[in-house]
Amino acid sequence: MPPKLPELVKRARRLATERDRLVQELAREWSRALKGQGFSARDLDELWAGLTEEAVRRLLQSEARRAGTEAIRHEAREVIARVRARVETELAAGG
Repeated sequence: MPPKLPELVKRARRLATERDRLVQELAREWSRALKGQGFSARDLDELWAGLTEEAVRRLLQSEARRAGTEAIRHEAREVIARVRARVETELAAGG
């Protein structure tokens, strides 16, 4: 019997919450690591691009590849963009 819609919604919410928690945790770690390093905007652009490509590469080598290349690229870009936005906000605030 296929999963019921309420079960799928509950699972999606749980996964979204976990992703949000991980984004916050990663942003805090990257903020601490980058604070005071004196990187230029270009350096940071290259950092985020490299992290995105590395995430895609690793995901394509994992079981996640079943989701498809485009879905993986989209998710990696979205997550890295969210981490980046939080890091840039924290760095701009002096945090």
